Amino acid sequence: MDFSETYRCSGPPPAYSPNGRLLAVAVEYRLLIRDVETLKVVQLYSCLDRIDYIEWSSNSIYVLCGLYSRAMIQVWSAEQPDWTCKIDEGPAGVQAVRWTPDASSILVVAGYQIRTTVWSLLERRCHYLSGPKLPDKGITFSPDGCYMAQLERYDCQDHVSVYDTRSWQQLHHFRIDTSDAADLLWSPDGGHLAALDGPLTYRASLYTAQGRLVSTLIPYTDALGIRKAAWNVSGELLAIGSYDQRVRVLNHVTWQPLLECEHAPTLSGPSGVVVYREVDESAAGTPSHMRSPISKELKSKYIICDLPATLPNIMPSMDKPSPKIGVGQLCWSCDSQYLATINENMPNTVWVWDMRAMELGAVLMHQGHVKDMSWAPQGHSLTIVGGNSKVYMWSPSGASIVHIPLRNFQAHSIKWGPGGSSFVLQDHDLFCTAYLAGL
Repeated sequence: MDFSETYRCSGPPPAYSPNGRLLAVAVEYRLLIRDVETLKVVQLYSCLDRIDYIEWSSNSIYVLCGLYSRAMIQVWSAEQPDWTCKIDEGPAGVQAVRWTPDASSILVVAGYQIRTTVWSLLERRCHYLSGPKLPDKGITFSPDGCYMAQLERYDCQDHVSVYDTRSWQQLHHFRIDTSDAADLLWSPDGGHLAALDGPLTYRASLYTAQGRLVSTLIPYTDALGIRKAAWNVSGELLAIGSYDQRVRVLNHVTWQPLLECEHAPTLSGPSGVVVYREVDESAAGTPSHMRSPISKELKSKYIICDLPATLPNIMPSMDKPSPKIGVGQLCWSCDSQYLATINENMPNTVWVWDMRAMELGAVLMHQGHVKDMSWAPQGHSLTIVGGNSKVYMWSPSGASIVHIPLRNFQAHSIKWGPGGSSFVLQDHDLFCTAYLAGL
């Protein structure tokens, strides 16, 4: 694995273009477009204020920059340096912004969610929609991009509105049975909308786009509920992580749990699970060649542990708000064969579940807290970072630790490029790119 030099960044993380050729980077008020292979600057734009958010259009031509403090959005072209667009929301303010799937329009959520505005770049006009319940969640598109569903709340009740994205006419509006919905997810097969209740109640309801209730899951009551949910790539499975330290994987036939993934502090099975633990290569008297030449920190490696294994477990105080407990992170591999999860009160540990065998496949224990993880866009390679100068990698064939040869660089987040040949690592105000050898 080869690493680039470090480069400055600020605010939002660097973003790959959908075609994987360019990288958009925000540095204060400037937008830099870099070539992915060489990281040379191919375009440089100056915005009117500090950039809070960046996003590529689906055709890899335009980049929008959200300037929330100015209630403004600026759009730049990666192909035509002279082309520019500015959207000013004025007193309404801007809380969130995003592209529509066809790259023809921009959705802007106004301050206090008073309205959603659709700005068309083709017609140079706007459409005003009802205000969403949440600024950054609860707005979801159908897989073909022809419809948009928006979570709304009126008279202390949750509702969903479905719009035709060609005319922005409201097609359906219906009430949902959640008490305080926290998210709305359209399935990748386009057949269902998953309405997820907030943390105080465990309720996951499945609806059609026309508003027909298909199924409701309430596995328990009188306890904290859902933390995270994600569809698999086909829309046949829905993984829901909750405060009870379990992930329930629902199937699309009965909408009942096909698998319950329990995150217990003591692991005794299944027999095929492989437990990796990060250890220092030498605890004392470490030769100089075993230390990183840049960071001087001790190198580490994975060892395989025998069963039963005891996992580090930190139980938070339950009398404080937002306790760090339960499954707060989960992500599917590109073909949905594997599901990676992190239980918040076991922040050092990553769990990998094999969906074909319907059991736990691997557990990776680290010396520090896991900050981020991401699957490669092809294959079954899981990459993990922990706020240090290491990159942890797992695949069905084994696990390894790569040391980042950059001075004072600590990786806190990771983002794979669409082609799968590189990924971006970000520190607080620096980033670098890692290139896989032979790709």
